[in-house]
Amino acid sequence: MEINYAQLGKRIALRRKTLNLTQDDVAEATGLSNNHISNIENNHSIPSIDSLMKICIALDSTPDYFLLGAVRSTDETLQGDIKEKIKLCGEKKLKLIDNFITWVIDEQI
Repeated sequence: MEINYAQLGKRIALRRKTLNLTQDDVAEATGLSNNHISNIENNHSIPSIDSLMKICIALDSTPDYFLLGAVRSTDETLQGDIKEKIKLCGEKKLKLIDNFITWVIDEQI
């Protein structure tokens, strides 16, 4: 399978924009230059594995999404992600989450 670096760059740019981040923000978070981020997004540079991993961390994404356009997720991974997010919530938000989960179960969505 051949990697489509133009699509890789587009996916990185899309994810960055979805998170309302600038190229400067990503550059600062990764330790890479703004020009390098721009060149990757515009298919003028191919990122090293190290650079790609830094971008993945900065954009809270996975290499398979950027490289293939697919996200492989297991139930355990999703449950782990949810557990980590719940740890950040206070009592008020936990009650809201509980109510939402109850609603989803009751509605059988």
